[in-house]
Amino acid sequence: MKIIVTGSLGNISKPLTEILVAQGHLVTVISSDPKKQAAIETLGAVPAIGSISDIAFLTKTFQGADAVYAMIPLSFTEPDIGDYLRRMAQNYVQALQQAGSKRVIIMSGWAADLVRGENIEDVFDDLNTSLTIMRPASFYTNFYQSIDLIKGKGLIGKFLTLRYFGLWALLTGKTGLLMGNYGGDDRVVFVSPKDIAEAVAEELLLHPDHTTIRYVGSEEMSCNEAAKTIGSAVGKPWLKWVLLSDKEMLQGLKMAKVPEKLAETLVEMQAAMHSGRALENFHQNKPKMGKVKLADFAKEFSMAYFQK
Repeated sequence: MKIIVTGSLGNISKPLTEILVAQGHLVTVISSDPKKQAAIETLGAVPAIGSISDIAFLTKTFQGADAVYAMIPLSFTEPDIGDYLRRMAQNYVQALQQAGSKRVIIMSGWAADLVRGENIEDVFDDLNTSLTIMRPASFYTNFYQSIDLIKGKGLIGKFLTLRYFGLWALLTGKTGLLMGNYGGDDRVVFVSPKDIAEAVAEELLLHPDHTTIRYVGSEEMSCNEAAKTIGSAVGKPWLKWVLLSDKEMLQGLKMAKVPEKLAETLVEMQAAMHSGRALENFHQNKPKMGKVKLADFAKEFSMAYFQK
């Protein structure tokens, strides 16, 4: 099969490309970075250098493909994140229609239908194609954003009041999954990008005659249990996951100059996780859990932690 993979060599797209190439497929990887061309070729794939904002480029690249994996990278510079996501989704729809694509996998999120600014799934309703929407849970790799914060305090909020420590962390960019408006004993599903890649690879070979939704997860636990697993891997088994209020989180993001609408979307998304609605959706769909557990990822996290 000829398969198009978007997302350059990101956390999902790289292992997805490796899987598909190993299966013998002809894989084209779209990247906006010319410097990634050699690395893409090394994987045995064909690089297509261009932007998903360029409909003509997308249409040309999609021509003749048996299947397309489409994702939209999050932007922290767009003033209106919802408008940006919908514009990029509409670019995909137009290019896919013009190219006559028959099988499409789009990347969404497990709280997408609960967050107004993030849900772009309905944009794809007009596609006359076999469509699957992937809804992965909270990525293991998001923990990398917390390395500075973990090194700085260990026990989050130990030396400063929660309110002022939270704002300090957000203002200095030392934020991550160990601080947010979900956390503590909230139960969350985490997922390895490798397990997402495996799921996408499976879906690309299927051809359902109606739109399907697939949730993807690797392991469910409380946020504090996750913090202990990550902390133990770096010699800080006492690590805790501090829970901020929605107001504190939003105020901190705004002070950190995150665009207002993106800040509101992030707070709303985490609020859906704190409320348990995202977990309820996941349970209702009863997906099979992936192979990579958090303890496995924690070994990789430890290497990055001590190298930084």
